Amino acid sequence: MNRTDRLLGIVLQLQAKGWLRAEDLANIFETSKRTIYRDMNALSETGIPVVSSPGQGFSLVEGYFLPPVNFTADEAVVLLLGAGTMADTFDDDYCRAAQSATTKIRTTLPTTIADAVDQLEARLHFIRGTSPTADLTMLRRIRSAVINQRRLRFTYHTRHVSDDNRNSNRREVDPYGLIHHQGKWYLVAHCHLREGLRNFRLERIDDLETLLQSFQRPADFTLREQEDDRDLIVRVYFDHAITRWVLEEPSFFQESIEHVGDDLLVTYRVRQIDEIKGWLLSWGARARVLEPETLRKALANEAHAILANYESEKSLLP
Repeated sequence: MNRTDRLLGIVLQLQAKGWLRAEDLANIFETSKRTIYRDMNALSETGIPVVSSPGQGFSLVEGYFLPPVNFTADEAVVLLLGAGTMADTFDDDYCRAAQSATTKIRTTLPTTIADAVDQLEARLHFIRGTSPTADLTMLRRIRSAVINQRRLRFTYHTRHVSDDNRNSNRREVDPYGLIHHQGKWYLVAHCHLREGLRNFRLERIDDLETLLQSFQRPADFTLREQEDDRDLIVRVYFDHAITRWVLEEPSFFQESIEHVGDDLLVTYRVRQIDEIKGWLLSWGARARVLEPETLRKALANEAHAILANYESEKSLLP
């Protein structure tokens, strides 16, 4: 990175994060603290209002902002596509915000760049959309609880809950964040019933309540690096005849993939075997579970039950 780019980067970092120490900036830009001090002097000499404070580091004078950024055609297209995705997948509030952002981006583009953006958009098309059963009112309420750190209570439906344990469906959770994965929304939250981090699919939530209790999100929590209690390892061998389709539609629980000739050896990480049992059954005899033994037996029992279903006279009934 040349010095001009680094100086601009430093201003952007300070504008976004407020206070940063010299060692923080040195780590970000992979340079020495001495170089950062020289850069700060250079910024001050060019009229950028940099302030420093012992123990806090450097910041910009409150109210200072850089002039509008000039986007390239590719950068503008990426931003517009991102805004379009938000408009199509989030609730009304964020949809309006995305539409407003789109308008602002387009109005800042010079004519030549705007024409190039129009040409690129004519050649790039993303088909977007949420699940048809997505409840946008619920999504808005959950988003509000995440932002305001308010506890939620709801009924949660899971296929693997036994008939004599239906009460376990009633949950109280501290909502940490939302994830949009393969067209579905998931709530990441601390579940007080299970005493740990859980993912809840919004389509399976009923009777949602926002409670008065507040909570404190862990300071080190991030959605990208969340650690939960999926400590059950599942290893599956897929026949070469279906490897293309397994790669095309990976499971939410996929951990790693190893190519064995034309076949695949895939590792998954789950909390319990019921989370992946149905998905594995959909691949039929082309998928073979290597471990754990409990899942191997569960799949074998299910296969025997399916066979018995078709061997009995009841299978002939409409």
